[in-house]
Amino acid sequence: MRHSFGSYIRERREHLQKSNPRAFTLRGVSREVGLEPSYLSKIERDTQPPPSEETIKRLAAVLGEDGDMLLAMAGKISTDLKEVICRRPQLFGQLLRELKNQPDHAVLRLVREVRDGEW
Repeated sequence: MRHSFGSYIRERREHLQKSNPRAFTLRGVSREVGLEPSYLSKIERDTQPPPSEETIKRLAAVLGEDGDMLLAMAGKISTDLKEVICRRPQLFGQLLRELKNQPDHAVLRLVREVRDGEW
């Protein structure tokens, strides 16, 4: 089952709350992220669309999640990735289309080769 952005945030927060009851209350997380508790509640209940990129990144940091993953769940992409793609849209479009059906291990191998400069 695929989670909505809001339900995923709520489930993650509630899971963390089990081991740290005070820090991961709705109010505690709201305070850490810089949001009103009512606004975070609306996000978690999916009555409010996902927040801005910066807010999502702060949520990711507080919840111990990957920012890019949460952005993708929200239907967004980080500004730095947009800039990279926009510099060479045809090449990155082709690359992403070729990679979309590849298994994770193949994509990871490619990432490591690029990162390590082993062509």
